[in-house]
Amino acid sequence: MAGVNMNWYAVYTKPRWEKKVYGLLAEKGMEAYCPLNRVRKKWSDRVKWVEEPLFKSYVFVRLAETELPAVRMTSGVVNFVYWLGKPAMVREKDIAIIRKFLNDHDDVVVVPLSLEMDSKVTIRRGAFMDKQATVLKVLKNKVQVVIESIGFSLVAVIDRSNIAVREDRRKKA
Repeated sequence: MAGVNMNWYAVYTKPRWEKKVYGLLAEKGMEAYCPLNRVRKKWSDRVKWVEEPLFKSYVFVRLAETELPAVRMTSGVVNFVYWLGKPAMVREKDIAIIRKFLNDHDDVVVVPLSLEMDSKVTIRRGAFMDKQATVLKVLKNKVQVVIESIGFSLVAVIDRSNIAVREDRRKKA
């Protein structure tokens, strides 16, 4: 589609429908991506490498905004993953990173970002971008943090996606 703005979107699927949804979207002529992880499975009589979806119940699709309804009508699709009231767009470079990582590694484990009280974080976006903070409270999609700056402690509720956990470089003795 020349001249049409194409973006990657995350699609939420029925459980264990990732590969089927990928195939159905491809049949419709859409560019879809279902990241597959090569995993070594052991049965009582043999060991075999199998491909499993890396992200359970997620498939990525690249399309124009006008094609969103056609994806929703695809069998096995629950809906798009939403962010701020709109279908969430995934950056092209993030898709490329996932592809390269899976090309270079087998048996990858996806670990959700763990935020706990007193975790040290860095704010990635917004007015407090690049500021260090300490987690006070973890809510569903938001995190309450303390930002110590200019001799004051500021408390802010920040969207989870706007924070990165940082490693404390000091080793405990």
